[in-house]
Amino acid sequence: MKFKLLIVDDEKNIREGLAASLEMDGYEAVCAADGDEGWKRFGKGDIDLVISDLRMPGMGGEELLRRILTETPGLPVIILTGHGTVENAVTAMRDGAYDFLTKPVNLDRLSLLVKRALANREMALRQRQMEEELEHRKGFENIIGTSAVMRKVFDTVTRAAPTRASILITGESGVGKELVADAIHELSPRKGKPLIKVHCAALSAGLLESELFGHEKGAFTGAVSRKRGRFELANEGTLFLDEIGEIEQNIQIKLLRVLQEREFERVGGEDTIETDVRIVTATNRNLKEEIEKGNFREDLYFRLNVVNIHVPPLRERKDDIPLLAASFLKEFAAENGKTVEGFHEKARSRLYAYDWPGNIRELRNCVESAVVMCQGSVIMEEDLPPALGAASEEGWIRIRLGTSLEEAEKIIIRDTLSFHEGKKSKTAETLAIGRKTLHRKLAEWGNVSDEDKS
Repeated sequence: MKFKLLIVDDEKNIREGLAASLEMDGYEAVCAADGDEGWKRFGKGDIDLVISDLRMPGMGGEELLRRILTETPGLPVIILTGHGTVENAVTAMRDGAYDFLTKPVNLDRLSLLVKRALANREMALRQRQMEEELEHRKGFENIIGTSAVMRKVFDTVTRAAPTRASILITGESGVGKELVADAIHELSPRKGKPLIKVHCAALSAGLLESELFGHEKGAFTGAVSRKRGRFELANEGTLFLDEIGEIEQNIQIKLLRVLQEREFERVGGEDTIETDVRIVTATNRNLKEEIEKGNFREDLYFRLNVVNIHVPPLRERKDDIPLLAASFLKEFAAENGKTVEGFHEKARSRLYAYDWPGNIRELRNCVESAVVMCQGSVIMEEDLPPALGAASEEGWIRIRLGTSLEEAEKIIIRDTLSFHEGKKSKTAETLAIGRKTLHRKLAEWGNVSDEDKS
């Protein structure tokens, strides 16, 4: 992006000299001979920063500043002033000017000020944009994301939620499967009815059966009274069964019957209870593999998987990291009573470079830790958890400028071989070269061991 700067000064040599200097820094500069002309040019839009003299015939710098900040709050304005009007420049800063410089202008100082002002402006605009995105997503139960893969998830949820179809949500741990279940319920005709959640992996087979179907008094040791199960409690609503891949075969059979016949009996009971429940399940396992192993019933799988919604891991939707990080930053800054505006560029690079094996849950914990450690208004690279910094370096090869092509090839091959723990087949595959070619090059460099790791 090429920033456009407006330079307003009644002295032609000064404004044209400043324009030439700033254009050498890579900016686009437009000039105005006084405040009135400057205000007209500003009114055309597309100005990112204004540099204005304080004393000019007609509209002065103070009035131009007030008009600009009324029209575009937060736009950086740098005031130029003579030695005799420094006090007026200080007043202008109280009125919202970004900074001031005395004439004759130090071009290096001006270049630094412009660069800093635009960086701050860009950060503020990005933060505001992210907050607006978060507002738009609130109707989708706090599922944050604008990436193509997440838009596909939103589309599937929107289509499937109003129906009676059973939905299976798949994805790794920490990707937000429970939030998707919340959205399905909220967008369905059952919204005003109960949403009951059961984490299947947390309960033994006996406890899970009682939890789902309820039990009669005396059904087993400790059953001192009748208990209604989750199917009864969720009647006319939605039942979310998380980690469905963990349930044992006898529970799978009973669950299949409920899905087919919409009725069940409490543990130890004889009365048949009818139920009208929408089933949404989730798993981080590959259920097709579990079926092949004999751990999961195929007929139950087809009943549960009428609609499949796969929630992608964070490493496949890195475009969403800024939105997610901004949301968590806002949450934890408020929780800890801190004013933290955003992430430094190096910190953002770390967030992008990391593969997030723990997905959104890990990112959330990372941002909370960074907010706690942050001592300024911006999260710096050193505020991030050490493990994140170290891990983000893995898989990267750094080659100094000036390294010859032959030496660079040696570095790439040897570092890749080291990364794969000496496994030459994997190294050749990663580098997309033949294994014989790899052996030949290693032999030339005296780097072939007697024992070849495959």
